[in-house]
Amino acid sequence: MLAIINGKCILPDEQGDFAIETGKVILCEGERIKGIVSEREAAVLNIEDTIDAEGCYVSPGFLNVHIHGCDGMDTMDDEETALPKMSRLQAKTGVTGFLPTTMTCAWDDVAKAFSHIRHYQQQQPAGARILGAHMEGPFISPAKKGAQAECNIRPADFELVEPWQDVVRIITLAPEELPDYHFVELCEEAGITVSIGHTAADYETVMEAVTEHGVHHITHLYNAMTPFHHRNPGVVGAALDSLANCEIIADNVHSHPAAQRLLYHAKGGRNIILITDSLRACGVGDGPSELGGQKVFVKGELATLEDGTIAGSVATMNRCIKIFWENTGAPLARVIEMATKTPAAELNLYDELGSLEAGKRADIVIFDDDVKIKQTIIGGKVFC
Repeated sequence: MLAIINGKCILPDEQGDFAIETGKVILCEGERIKGIVSEREAAVLNIEDTIDAEGCYVSPGFLNVHIHGCDGMDTMDDEETALPKMSRLQAKTGVTGFLPTTMTCAWDDVAKAFSHIRHYQQQQPAGARILGAHMEGPFISPAKKGAQAECNIRPADFELVEPWQDVVRIITLAPEELPDYHFVELCEEAGITVSIGHTAADYETVMEAVTEHGVHHITHLYNAMTPFHHRNPGVVGAALDSLANCEIIADNVHSHPAAQRLLYHAKGGRNIILITDSLRACGVGDGPSELGGQKVFVKGELATLEDGTIAGSVATMNRCIKIFWENTGAPLARVIEMATKTPAAELNLYDELGSLEAGKRADIVIFDDDVKIKQTIIGGKVFC
């Protein structure tokens, strides 16, 4: 049995909200959390191994539901080393589960990516566990394609998705491009979350999708969508005015600190999911890179296409947590929910992971006040 001691543990309270507690010991047996006990209770147990958190925070492992690449690799790479290499870097940044995210590319290339994801889902993880795929496009709006290739945009077709419904967990699409909501109904039956993104929809269209058709996810809020205007609230207005879960890239490039605060206050600190949306350039440094066959140039925190279009981030999850925490002044425990509990619940995995509770997977991260990762534990095994 493994015990994690001397930590500031981020645990759900009686209402299920995360709170920071001291004097607790996290007990792990095999791949599961056996229990959370007091230091006095732990003193009389037969503990074989101990990890001393040394006063750092002990949290559920972070979940990243929107990531294209990192460490020089991309989800669309047709090579065996890509996903394992991404998995290892994600673990080093506190992520214990993630959704490799596909681009609006030729469908044969998307299918190859799904095949690789399916294969590695079934393997012992090299680092962070692959939980499935996020399919960003090709069912999007040409008017809000962002860094996606317009030539590969196509109408929504569930026949394309059906062979991969065991892999795909989220599909980003533009609701105004749908002839009706039959595609959404088929996704719901298959357990796939439909997300609104890369869309030129108006406020009314999004509110109809959210309130009448069960679409409850917004892809990278503020980016590649109609903005808020006081006479035309757009997608942003509908996102802030509904209970939809909103992804946010909190890197101070894709969203200004004030925009992050507005989201936090509008949503009452809930229904927010921190993502990285990172490129292969994440973890590599400045210089030329690539996204979906397009040239990308990276300088500092900014990654752009040749025409200056922002092309995804180079942020890591621990960095996004720190930035959002600093910008909003939100309690740290609430910010951690945005990278653990909320995405796990969105994916219908909260019974299995996303919090530190008995019976759940022993996916745990230990970090300091600067959200620098000290240790990542995946399935009860120390990764780094």
